[in-house]
Amino acid sequence: MKVAIIHDWLTTYAGAERVLEQLLLLYPRADLFAVCDFLPEDSRGFLRGRTPTTTFIQRLPGARRRYRGYLPLMPLAIEQLDVSAYEVVISSSHAVAKGVLTGPDQLHVSYVHTPIRYAWDLQHQYLRESGLANGLKGWLVRWLLHRIRMWDARTEKGVDVFVANSAFIGRRIAKVYRRPSAVVYPPVDVNAFSLCEEKDDFYFTASRLVPYKRVDLIVQAFSQMPQHRLVVMGDGPERDKIERLARGYPNIQLLGYQPNAVLNEHMRRAKAFVFAAEEDFGITPVEAQACGTPVIAYGRGGAIETVRGPEQERATGFFFDTQSAAAIVDGVRRFEEFGGAISASDCRANAERFSVANFRKAFAELMEREWSAFMARGRPTYRLADRS
Repeated sequence: MKVAIIHDWLTTYAGAERVLEQLLLLYPRADLFAVCDFLPEDSRGFLRGRTPTTTFIQRLPGARRRYRGYLPLMPLAIEQLDVSAYEVVISSSHAVAKGVLTGPDQLHVSYVHTPIRYAWDLQHQYLRESGLANGLKGWLVRWLLHRIRMWDARTEKGVDVFVANSAFIGRRIAKVYRRPSAVVYPPVDVNAFSLCEEKDDFYFTASRLVPYKRVDLIVQAFSQMPQHRLVVMGDGPERDKIERLARGYPNIQLLGYQPNAVLNEHMRRAKAFVFAAEEDFGITPVEAQACGTPVIAYGRGGAIETVRGPEQERATGFFFDTQSAAAIVDGVRRFEEFGGAISASDCRANAERFSVANFRKAFAELMEREWSAFMARGRPTYRLADRS
């Protein structure tokens, strides 16, 4: 069968691109399409030499640096990609990829990282964090997001099978599109991390320093716990804010961006990994567990599916109930009291549920089932030229 793979945009190698990499390995003869492709040369290896077919967004002024600014044009752009020659279309979508046009004799499977979060339930948070909660520009953005919601809701009818990257996103798909979905967890390269059972006396967090990661809350919490050491790794627009919060607290160490080898070593040696974001899935808590490191996480989003709480068999971490410094302090307190019962080997075993091999197996089996069901429903075998 001829397979087309549709991705939103290619600008970096992050979580969605890890999924795309495995799809390209599963279907090595598939053709790749994207809204735009601005991947730097040193990040293109996972494409295995493919040059994706892109849209007119690729050629618009300033698109390389400000492609997101063309979001209002992306629904039109994705609909101009001609995939009519393919029997199977797989879209890897967190924005517009699922809106590619397909026909009744094509199977369209959409792996959804999330419905367009800044157009749906997180619109108000997005507007606040972007400084667009008020004013004429803010109202213009609200109107544009309203139009995108209308388009996004309509395009669900072109998808035959929804696949969610977590049960949390499955619930979001059900809410937004009123459609069921299968869950196939994204691939985590657990083999890139080695088990370490001897831990040092520090807590660790690592992420992009952007508002929704809530690293500021973690730093505020440890400023109230001078007896516990915190190491923070990462860079981003909130770095100055984080540095101001940590100033004057010798128990808090900010390392900025570090290469993978340094990150991995801290992940392995940490007493626990602290995670305060509400993520669709959340790769770093799984990577921490692959090192044998317990996780103290906000108890919403994908973390409740990837971390086993203390009430579960073979626990791998603790949850806190609200995104607040006080809740994180309480989570650390409970870990200090009961965390000694958590086994590094149990953490590792739990992380292996999300391995690359398990992703490939689950997705391949799903595609085989859906293709068989699609063929069983029957497709016309005549060609246009056969009609008299």
